[in-house]
Amino acid sequence: MAITPLAALHRKLFDETDGVKFATLKDRLIKKHGETDRLAVLDILSAYARDGQLLHWRTSLVHTMADLIQAQELQEFFSWAVTMPQLAYWGIDGLLKSQGKDAYETVVALALSDSQPLQVRAKAVKSLAVLSRQPFDAGLSAVPDYWKAESLPLDDVLAWQRDGYPDGAGFAPPATHASLEDPRSPLEKAAAKLEKKLAAERKKDQDLARPSNWLVIADNADLAAIDQRWALPEQYRRFLARYSPLRVYIDSKRYFQGLNLYGAAELLKAQHGYSYNPVDQEVIAGWPAHYVVIADAGADPYCLDLSAIENGDAPVYTAEHGAGAWHFERHADSFVDFLKEIAKAA
Repeated sequence: MAITPLAALHRKLFDETDGVKFATLKDRLIKKHGETDRLAVLDILSAYARDGQLLHWRTSLVHTMADLIQAQELQEFFSWAVTMPQLAYWGIDGLLKSQGKDAYETVVALALSDSQPLQVRAKAVKSLAVLSRQPFDAGLSAVPDYWKAESLPLDDVLAWQRDGYPDGAGFAPPATHASLEDPRSPLEKAAAKLEKKLAAERKKDQDLARPSNWLVIADNADLAAIDQRWALPEQYRRFLARYSPLRVYIDSKRYFQGLNLYGAAELLKAQHGYSYNPVDQEVIAGWPAHYVVIADAGADPYCLDLSAIENGDAPVYTAEHGAGAWHFERHADSFVDFLKEIAKAA
């Protein structure tokens, strides 16, 4: 009897010892058969996750399966996976997706267990927060791998468990300015264009416990601290007040190292290493006092020249870092022009 293409891929997957070739076979399996023979594909992946030769790929496949499954599928597999040290991290997501709230008790036990690696415990808390919409992860990194043991909100998790695992309200989106929906001035139109592209990025990946790629209304305390330090051009000051970048990162061909666009909450600290040494608490010699760093691309600064304010705006200069001395070049004639460039590149 002839071997079916699916069976052939199954055999090749289990026989392959080269990680790169394995990845190609795995992608081919999912692409060609993931829709028409989805359950069969899941059976193959789960079998490899249990007994396959390449441990790294066994771990990765648990993540893949957690994305592919639907509710109530592979419950037994994921119940087993969370008991295996190498598989538990991604097994948590699969268990919660397959069993829903019925998995809460098991996942809470993982979060509370001192015998579990910190990453697994943090992942348990993070995944519980996402599914239950409880704010366990407020203020913590979107990636639980970076959490510290003392930051685990275990008291909150226990209180939630005692209350019977109620659903929370989740996190509200950051407050944005109404002019983004009805832009009129050149500044408003450039900000609205950038916001539209950031919104597309947010649809791909967004964690409202620690939101990123937003243009938000700035905190008055941050603006007051900025006003004490500089007399900013009107256009840039208005941009910060209405459209303060919140963890805005532009990844594009124009900025091949990626561009970090600073918001009001980080502008003062963003000068560290350029105009100010926070360790020695001294102004750094050689830095033009009238330059304010408003963005960086791979640590190459983009600066407003406060000595050249005209009609409420100022030119933007940039320079390469690590050259021994700063050699600035004019990059844009105004902040609004710079913002238009960023919006086009985003």
